[in-house]
Amino acid sequence: MMKQKLEALLQQSIDVLKYQEILDQELNPPINIERARNTSHGDFATNLAMILAKPAKSSPRQIAEKIIAALPTDPAICKVEIAGPGFINFHINADTQFQVIKQIHETGNKFGLSNIGAGKKIQVEFVSANPTGPLHVGHGRGAAYGSAVADLLTAVGFDVSKEYYVNDAGRQMDILATSIWLRYLEKCGETVAFPSNGYRGEYIRDIAFNIHKDADNEYRRPAELVMESIPSDEPQGGDKEKHIDALIDRAKTLLGSSLYRDLFQTGLSVILDDIKQDLEEFGVSYQQWFSERSLMEDGSIKEALERLDKSGYLYQKEGATWFASSKLGDEKDRVVIRDNGQSTYFASDIAYHMNKLDRGFDQIINIWGADHHGYIPRVRAAMRALGADESKLKVLLVQFAILYRGTEKIPMSTRSGEFVTLRQLRSEVGTDAARFFYVMRKSEQHMDFDLKLATSKSNENPVFYVQYAHARVCSVLRQLDEKGWEKDQALGMKNLDKLMEEHELALITSLSKYPETLQRAALQYEPHQLIQYLRELAHNFHTYYNAHQFLVDDAGLRNARLNLICAAKQVLTNGLTLLNINSPESM
Repeated sequence: MMKQKLEALLQQSIDVLKYQEILDQELNPPINIERARNTSHGDFATNLAMILAKPAKSSPRQIAEKIIAALPTDPAICKVEIAGPGFINFHINADTQFQVIKQIHETGNKFGLSNIGAGKKIQVEFVSANPTGPLHVGHGRGAAYGSAVADLLTAVGFDVSKEYYVNDAGRQMDILATSIWLRYLEKCGETVAFPSNGYRGEYIRDIAFNIHKDADNEYRRPAELVMESIPSDEPQGGDKEKHIDALIDRAKTLLGSSLYRDLFQTGLSVILDDIKQDLEEFGVSYQQWFSERSLMEDGSIKEALERLDKSGYLYQKEGATWFASSKLGDEKDRVVIRDNGQSTYFASDIAYHMNKLDRGFDQIINIWGADHHGYIPRVRAAMRALGADESKLKVLLVQFAILYRGTEKIPMSTRSGEFVTLRQLRSEVGTDAARFFYVMRKSEQHMDFDLKLATSKSNENPVFYVQYAHARVCSVLRQLDEKGWEKDQALGMKNLDKLMEEHELALITSLSKYPETLQRAALQYEPHQLIQYLRELAHNFHTYYNAHQFLVDDAGLRNARLNLICAAKQVLTNGLTLLNINSPESM
């Protein structure tokens, strides 16, 4: 597009100045091209002269004159001028601006796509919520953001693999299995006090009910055996952690390894299937669902710790094995094997990242909740200890969205069971609005989800406003048919020079920004930039729609305008499709 053309022309100018020995041969300055904020100053501007002034031992305006003198001529550029302290402004020929309409019609749904990432493999891991309950609205933001980042990277040519890391091992899963078993015992008629640290949601009762329906009393054990000598729970003045851990041990002892594993697997399978269904219905798909347990079963954890040991980063203390991560930038050392011989979650994470590296990805992107910020230094320390290039790891943080009903904040605790699920949110506001709102801001920014706004059919609702622009174009095309006229694309292309109204030129300029916006949003992992662009494009279209008639008697002008609004319709579709949001034909 035009920015790339100007970059190439400026690079040729630099090469000429090097040949003339005005610039040093080794100098490779960055070439920054920005769209002019004020169109009276031109269409594009660069600060290249100010960057080169010092190495050229010249004033910015003097070196700007030399840059312009060395610029190759190009029919797309009608004027180049120096402004302010040394900015170089470019004015683009109107005929060249019209080319974007032709290009959109020629390339259709491929308009804006590029191959700048060709040949590079990227893994994007996102959501990865513990399978201990349904996805709630907080998880939804990570799902929408991760999916959008992955799809944007794919759109600019990267080979992207989307992955969900299933934490199907460890203490939280044991708490889940024990919670299900205790609810099952209640269904059997046993009187047991449910632990304050157990999972309390209705979904636990549902799983327990179905287990009882299928297995009858197979897992039943007398309440007195279950609760015998169990340390007191927190409400009784005890330690809730010791209480739940004792119940986990009792479940394993009374059920035996086989039955306990069956109960554990049933709970995991039901919840994981529910998560998969939720994400699929939310438009989120994965190439890989990676099991934490597989790292234990195939010896990956053992191999990873052996690598750390050979590098001299493991030591023994108080019966546990520690990773000396403080030597590599972490705030303190971390336990990888507890004094009971069990590996920690962090040990699994080290093995998982070793696995990612061994699979040959050029870049690894982890999308985590903002509450995991403190976890980043220890993972980077582990990568360095494994001898890996830590620059391959990019961690993107997502603030959980907070849901409000009026002024009332809705609690979202999976353990207590008091939360609004992603499924409930989608049922209330729809998948399109949910995905749009979730990526409307930078991922690390706090977000309040306004349910009333998301369901309103007004211009204040941003997703409605953007989709309505697409629907309005479709309405114009239906009106064209009702009048008995046909769209003549070729005639419209011959008459593009009639599109000289202010609103028309603003819309054309907006269309030309799409490829560069898409590329920038992908490379900066910021899908909100695409959202902002679509809102701007919709605004320019609605303003144009309200100011002018499209179906005029002049066939040349009518078809030129139809070509323009159909180009806008195509770009709206392309952008919304990338975000997995529908483009309705009527609203």
